[in-house]
Amino acid sequence: MKPAHVLITTALLLTAASLCLQAREPQLHLRGVINDFTPITATDGTSPWELRGPWSLTLDRESGTAKFAARLTMDLSDFGQTLSSVNAVARLQHTHRITMTTENVTYNPSDCPPAPLSTPPYTARIEVTGTANIDANGSPAPFGPSALQVCVAGGSDMEFSNITLVFTGTSGATTHFGSQAIHGLVRKAD
Repeated sequence: MKPAHVLITTALLLTAASLCLQAREPQLHLRGVINDFTPITATDGTSPWELRGPWSLTLDRESGTAKFAARLTMDLSDFGQTLSSVNAVARLQHTHRITMTTENVTYNPSDCPPAPLSTPPYTARIEVTGTANIDANGSPAPFGPSALQVCVAGGSDMEFSNITLVFTGTSGATTHFGSQAIHGLVRKAD
């Protein structure tokens, strides 16, 4: 081979090796924000709760485990409020920390919530299920650990764009947060 061919061949081999290493990254880190409301029927029946806050998910592909964490603020929305009730006490602002470590990771799941009607579709790519520990204002929540399904989905242009949280079972978390999908977005995947 001529020297130029050797350089091109070496460059191609190094590029291929780099791509193989990237494809086998042992961990995937996802981060984003939850931004949603509970149904009106949750908790007090007068107003939906607003849910806002950051979340993170780390998947260890080698061990098949995942760690999920969310830090949410929760308060009653404007809907159902009156001029006299729009204050800190009437809105019942509080915080929740939700954490889960699990070995129940499914890729390309079929039981995740679909995209809401009248919105562009997305495809569920990762599902993490397990028991979530929930704190309220820095102390254990009165309803204790709860079953949680976390699904990460994406569309044709972005592999990871959406997240849903669904509390399941008969725990108090379904009464407090509702049993519907809580929606958010993926801000970063690395």
